[in-house]
Amino acid sequence: MLERLQERLRYTFGDRGILLQALTHTSYGHEFLNSRPIALRDNERLEFLGDAILDVIVSDILLEAFPNADEGQLSKMRAAVVNEKTLAELAKSINLQDCVRLGKGEIQTGGNLKPSILSSTLEALFAAIYLDGGFNAVYPVVRHLIGPMFAEERELVAFYDHKTQLQEIVQARWKVTPTYHLLQAHGPDHAKTFEVEVRMQGKSLAAANGSSKKEAEQNAAEAAIQTVIG
Repeated sequence: MLERLQERLRYTFGDRGILLQALTHTSYGHEFLNSRPIALRDNERLEFLGDAILDVIVSDILLEAFPNADEGQLSKMRAAVVNEKTLAELAKSINLQDCVRLGKGEIQTGGNLKPSILSSTLEALFAAIYLDGGFNAVYPVVRHLIGPMFAEERELVAFYDHKTQLQEIVQARWKVTPTYHLLQAHGPDHAKTFEVEVRMQGKSLAAANGSSKKEAEQNAAEAAIQTVIG
């Protein structure tokens, strides 16, 4: 069973002990490994490390995959990937539920299918790979498992990122790039409103307001799309 898991991960552990620890839920550790030091009893500390490792790797992949996305979009996409529901689905895709070590009570209540347990075990598994083989070992494993999700996210970004959508339309039709110009900003510093105009070769396509320059640009681009395709 552990061999098949390693095949699905595309990684073979040098230290089988760290793999077993990553698969050990607190309920199992409490029942069967209580004499061990806390650091070796279950996978909770590994989960803590794995969460941080996952954030770094997913952020790196997103920066590469979406060079035109701003910080807000990148954060939303990362949150769409690094969450309990998504990680539990990833865990099931490699049949991790068959390998989790649980206490008797958790087994009786179907703990191996609980999203919270599956997601935390997967994070612990990433940490175990990192400790066993280093960052260069865990990076391709995460990329292999999470990569297919970014194709779906790319479509979402193209839909919601109006500036990118407008630029693609304008460049395809007129071989030029739209430009954005701040017309005015008014209101107190803590609640400013910005008005931005988007132009093509000096001609105004649309103008819109927003609570930030970026938001105003997105709103102006959305309005301009209706102008150029209308």
